[in-house]
Amino acid sequence: MATINWPEAIKPLLKKYKGKSHPLEYGSTYQLLVMVVLSAQDSDRHINQLAPVFFDLFPNMEALSQATPDAIAAPISSVRNFGNKTKWLSELSKKIKKDSNIPLTLDELTALPGIGRKSANVIKREAGAAAEGIIVDLHVVRVAPRLGIAKGTDPKKIEQQMMEILPQKEWDAGMAMSFLGREICRPTVPKCDICVMNTVCEYYNRSK
Repeated sequence: MATINWPEAIKPLLKKYKGKSHPLEYGSTYQLLVMVVLSAQDSDRHINQLAPVFFDLFPNMEALSQATPDAIAAPISSVRNFGNKTKWLSELSKKIKKDSNIPLTLDELTALPGIGRKSANVIKREAGAAAEGIIVDLHVVRVAPRLGIAKGTDPKKIEQQMMEILPQKEWDAGMAMSFLGREICRPTVPKCDICVMNTVCEYYNRSK
């Protein structure tokens, strides 16, 4: 295949998912931050189910910062790795203290316990802050190499490759690929025929 002009080729994907909110059903940046921490290695659906009870108990960062670890753990005990997540939420809430102090830069977010680059990029996107990176979740780790825009399975390396190829204004491509991975580019039996990216997709063109 000829060399692909990715900034141009990615546009149909960005158009399809432009402005689409993350599947986590949050009502504020505080709720988003908590839910992003809880959702690591768990499903967004599961976190959406338990969030209302959690936020009834801890409606804001101040309430969370005053809670004991046992009180935080109780409503999230069904969450994967809830022991560590309890500790992280307790620590970060004491550090931030109130909702208005929630940071929105990549460096400040990743300095908080339980928040890596992917989580920080999600929080920034949903809060409307300018992108400093590209969201690479487990869907993007599958979709990006299939498309041929990146190689390998290391999220950081995939993010780096895409940041070099795409201009900053197209960095929402990560979240768009995540949506594509959830809906179309499934792990098994991807729906290639209806995919907006099939004209440039390496996987599709190989399998034809």
